[in-house]
Amino acid sequence: MEIYLVEDHPLVTEGIKAIFDKENGMNCTHSFDNGKDLLAKLHIHQPDVIVMDINLPDANGIDLCKTVKDQYPSVSVIALSINNEKSIIKKMMENGASGYILKDAAKYEIVDAIKAVMQRKTYFSISASNTLKKPDERKLPALTRREKEILIKISDGLTNQQIADQLFVDVSTVSSHRKNMLAKYDVPNTAQLIKLAITERLI
Repeated sequence: MEIYLVEDHPLVTEGIKAIFDKENGMNCTHSFDNGKDLLAKLHIHQPDVIVMDINLPDANGIDLCKTVKDQYPSVSVIALSINNEKSIIKKMMENGASGYILKDAAKYEIVDAIKAVMQRKTYFSISASNTLKKPDERKLPALTRREKEILIKISDGLTNQQIADQLFVDVSTVSSHRKNMLAKYDVPNTAQLIKLAITERLI
């Protein structure tokens, strides 16, 4: 089976590729550190499985997953993330992912995930599975320091570019945080996000 890996941290990329190299029948033929290069390659050739980080320099993995599945429905996508928020996991699955692996997963979990999705099954790493089993709570997840920083600037009327300039980050990073917050709090737009944040005293 042919696998593409989308991950912008070289150490993680090399570690995961090493796992696949030791498995018979698992061939990681290409790795990408951004969504643009992945989509360009998919126009030419599609693998069996894509293992995709949710936070990429130029793309939000949740949106990227939907784009891939809309254009190439036969390709299975497995999310790879440090984010263990229930709403994020659900949103990724709603957008077509067949599995969700936390970066603290054991090596065998990544291998089992590939085998499962190739059989058209869904797979969650142990941490992600435990999160999904937890009952929904009314208490909202907390904002990270960076999310709070960005949301305050959004509520002040700053554009993504203005925020990026002030924080010395790429504008795509700000956009990714914004989209992740919408998914995290399950709201349809930024106005509702700000309203929720103020009402719940998140900012």
